[in-house]
Formats: sequence, structure tokens, C-alpha cells
Amino acid sequence: MHGWIILDKPLGLGSTQAVSAVKRNLREAGFGKVKVGHGGTLDPLATGVLPIALGEATKLCGRMLDASKIYDFTICFGTETSGLDAEGEVVATSDHRPSLAQVEAALAQFIGPIEQIPPAYSAIKIDGKRAYDLARAGEVVEMKPRYVTVHDLCLHSVATVEALNAVTLTADVSKGTYIRSLARDIAYAVGTVGHVTMLRRTRAGPFSVQGAISLDKLNAFGQGAAQEDIILPIEAGLVDIPALNLSPEQARAVQQGRVLTGIAMEDGLHWARGADLRPLALVENVDGILKTVRGFNLTP
Repeated sequence: MHGWIILDKPLGLGSTQAVSAVKRNLREAGFGKVKVGHGGTLDPLATGVLPIALGEATKLCGRMLDASKIYDFTICFGTETSGLDAEGEVVATSDHRPSLAQVEAALAQFIGPIEQIPPAYSAIKIDGKRAYDLARAGEVVEMKPRYVTVHDLCLHSVATVEALNAVTLTADVSKGTYIRSLARDIAYAVGTVGHVTMLRRTRAGPFSVQGAISLDKLNAFGQGAAQEDIILPIEAGLVDIPALNLSPEQARAVQQGRVLTGIAMEDGLHWARGADLRPLALVENVDGILKTVRGFNLTP
């Protein structure tokens, strides 16, 4: 059992709980013990694309964590909370409501490489402890700024036209970007405060919400429904990089971890496959030298 289950994670379910639900349904469907991992945490208050890797696909979880992601999120203006979302205590309020033009004008400054301070309620470790554990214990948590990249940021919808109570935006961001922090900083930029009331991930790496399945469909699979459209092949997580066809001799070399030279190809990551089109390894070419990054143990 190797491949991907792309879950449209519902509100209130944690990522660890989602992984547990996949394991349970795989057992109930008769697949026994399967190695399972996820490709990027989603908070319980967030919904959307949660890639869950099975078997040899778990070797790609790190790459999935590094991938860009797209979110829709709603900023409610006028109130900031300790968690920068619908949970937590109110820590600041403002009577000011920005205009649509002010919000649109402010977005440009958040596109490209930016510096942001992560929320105190985050999984970042400080002296070996999670920031959210320290914050919940009442400790003052000093978060260090980090550089992230916002590839695109645009208006999705608005609640009103003149004085905005809330606005929904779409952001295409690099790994490590906190949407709650982005929302906070956008609110500051338009002269008010705000917090996130809706957060939905619509894409993670090559996986989009259009190809995700509901928790109900996952549970139906565990109860005997057809596997069709439930489990995607391992190469579904590799469609954003080129495939490299290898000869039988080259395939053996890659499976043995040996370096190859003399293959005409572009520099960068590729996924190597043999004559049967089975994924053999994630490989990287640098100046004509091809090295194996991660090998896949997939039997024909």
C-alpha cells in the first residue's frame, strides 16, 4: 500500500486525528498495518487539503512540507485575539474599519519576501517547548521574526463595500508562512486590528481541493466502498517535477545509489522511472552528475 489520500479536512479535526482516521479506515478495509504520515499540519480551526502519505510515499512528506501552499482566509476587522483566530482572549480592539481601496492598496507590500513574527500560539519550539504550550501556561512568549515569501495575495470577497467589517483573501505562500500573522499585519497596515475567522487550504504542492475527498468518503472506504479515487499513486505527489526514463542498466545504478553521468537533462530534481514506469527514486542532477536523493522500494 503506497500512495496518497488527499483529505478535505473538516473543521475541528486535528491533523494527527486525520492520520488516525486514515489508519483506522485502512485497517477496516483490510490493508493491515500501513505506514502513514501527513504533508503539512492544518490547525483544527482550518479546513481543506491535507495530503496523507502511505507507505513509500511517506519519503516525500518532507518535500511536501517544503512546497508552496494556497489558502483562502477571512480577516474580521476590529478585534485581535491572543491566538489571532476565533479562539483565545480578545487582546485589542479598534473602531476603525478600512475601505476596500485601502485594503487593496495595502496588499502589494505583503507580496514577495517579507518578514513576519509567528503567532505565540504556534508549534514553533522555544528552548525545547512548543510555543503554544508556553502561551497556554500564561508565559510571555517572545517570537523571533522569520523571512517567508508570499507569491501572490489577492482579494477573494468582501462583506461590505465601503467600510469593511471583514474581507476574504487568497494567498499563495512559501513554507513557514503563518496566515494568522499575515492577517494581523494586513489589519495593522490599514490602521486597525483583526483576526482570522476562516482559513481554508485549497492547494498543497501538486494537490488541490478539487481532488480531495471528504471524511465521509474516507469512512465509506473503510466500510467497504470502492477504492477508486480514494488512494492516488505515489507519482501523484511528483507531477510538479519532470520524470526521467532510465534504461535497465541506469535503473539498477539508481536503485543501488550509484552516481550517473552523461545523461542529457536539465539540472534540478526529477523522479526516475524504469521501463515499467514504476517510480524508482527521487534524483537530482547538478552539472551533469545525477545523484539519488530518496529511493523507493516498490515491487513490480
